[in-house]
Amino acid sequence: MDPIVFLVATFLITCLAIGLVVHLVNDGESWSRTPSVSWREAHERAETLLKEMLTAEEYVQLGERGYLDVPSPSEPRWTYRVPHKAGRVSIVQDGVEIESLCVSPAESLPPGDVVLVHKLMIEGDEQEYLRRANRYRLRVPARFLRTGA
Repeated sequence: MDPIVFLVATFLITCLAIGLVVHLVNDGESWSRTPSVSWREAHERAETLLKEMLTAEEYVQLGERGYLDVPSPSEPRWTYRVPHKAGRVSIVQDGVEIESLCVSPAESLPPGDVVLVHKLMIEGDEQEYLRRANRYRLRVPARFLRTGA
């Protein structure tokens, strides 16, 4: 695991948690219960941060396709497909979805923050990410998967 990616991921997750606590203390209500100006502002800040942290190509892909492809650091044939809206993360191998993962934050977060947390966790500590996920293997006929590297 790259120590810089780990530090950035830890910092961002801590900032998100602190932001949520500050919001709850200041407003006394949860983002998920009442659509408020604070929620809209949080959504806008999350999108701004997402745009800053992704490459231009990644941000365009997310906008056009509704998901971000994150290459697996340990399995060259895998790509994690992270949806921008609520939903499961897919593991795609050789262009075919082979598994879906249910991984979500304990508290409600803006979609941009959720996408960024998935990306940073996958890149920073993929094995821990997979350990925490509820994994659903899909039955894919072998003919759809290439063999060999």
